[in-house]
Amino acid sequence: MATQHLFQSGMDLETGPARTEEFTSHDNVVTLENRLLDDNRDDHFIRREGKVYAGTHLIIEVIGGTGLDCIETVEAAFRRCVAACEATLLHIHLHKFQPQGVSGVAVLAESHISVHTWPEAGYGAFDVFMCGDAQPWKAVEILREAFNAEEVRTKELLRGDGIV
Repeated sequence: MATQHLFQSGMDLETGPARTEEFTSHDNVVTLENRLLDDNRDDHFIRREGKVYAGTHLIIEVIGGTGLDCIETVEAAFRRCVAACEATLLHIHLHKFQPQGVSGVAVLAESHISVHTWPEAGYGAFDVFMCGDAQPWKAVEILREAFNAEEVRTKELLRGDGIV
């Protein structure tokens, strides 16, 4: 493969300490950091308990579940999650494997919900990543019920935590 066709985003960029840009607002000078911490900003960063981060990413494991081989059940669960989490659905793409398993993603304005299932083991690996005002934790109970899970394990990552 010819190397001149490789994607080069980020190459030739200077690396070093983060810059603090200044902006003038009326007679006051505010730093970029202060602008990002402003609760009145019109963006989708989350500002909670003194933290600013891009979004909440839940790693959800459905254990001892049923219906994990049914593409219609997975799609219905995705749609219920989107509604309960108050997110905005853009597109769903699911693939049914042979002899078993489903993999796919619901693309959201707020990010995504993804899945890969191993129905023979009663296991589903879900990611729910949402920014803004969406409420990703509401997806946990929906997935538990949709797949009649014996157990659900959830880990939370605050994506972008500490960047601002």
